[in-house]
Order: sequence, then structure tokens, then C-alpha cells
Amino acid sequence: MKRWQMRRNCALTPKQLLQFYIVLVCLSLIVATGFWLAGVWMIPIFTAIELTAVTIGFLIYCRHALDCETIEIQGKRLLVKKFIGYKETVYEFNTEWVKIEPPVDNSKIFHISQSSLRVELGQFLRHEQQIALISSVRACLR
Repeated sequence: MKRWQMRRNCALTPKQLLQFYIVLVCLSLIVATGFWLAGVWMIPIFTAIELTAVTIGFLIYCRHALDCETIEIQGKRLLVKKFIGYKETVYEFNTEWVKIEPPVDNSKIFHISQSSLRVELGQFLRHEQQIALISSVRACLR
């Protein structure tokens, strides 16, 4: 079995982001509590607004942090798995009939197709990485 995986380039894993978020929330709440005890009631309101906005942003980031695309060749089967936003889609092709279409000029994707089924891949790769991946997969198809 031969396998290629293409992942999104993310600076933080969801676990690291959670740890950072907990520290951020604790510090913000400590500062807001201090101002509230001093009689400044506006700061806790703005802290709540800030933490709500940061929470929404981090949830959107985490939703796509684990996105990936995988190509697997198992005998006469070529499997394409796309995991985007917690949704996994699996496509199955026959290695004898599959066609790999290289990216067109300035395109960020390439296609794998067979009869009426066509799948977009390579959104997480640079152009030169796509070309290397395509030649590597084609070599295993022969």
C-alpha cells in the first residue's frame, strides 16, 4: 500500500490552541475581576465581549486545523479521502482507468478523474509540491 497525505499548514494544533485559550481566559478574567473590585464596571463588560469574539475565532480555526487530503493505492484501488471541516468524504477509483490531470496555469488544485467522477485535490500544496506528488502517484499507477 502506498499513501500520500496533504495537510493544512497550521501553526498550532487544537490542543496547543486550547492551552493558550485557557491561559488567555484566566488572565482576562483576573484583570476584569480586579477592575470590577475597584469599582470600574465597564471593563468586565468589554472583557466578556472580547472573550466571546476570541472564542468564535478560535472555534473557526479549530474546525479547519485538521483538514487533510489523502491518496492511497491498494492493489487495483486508488482511494482519495478528503477530511474538511469534520466531514470525511471517500472516493474510490480503479488504478487502470484513473486519470490525473495536472494543475492548469495559476491553479491551486489538480484533479483525479474516472468517467463521470472528478475530485479536486492539492489545495494545501504549493505548485512544485503538486507536480512532485502527481509524478509520484503516476509512477505507482503503472
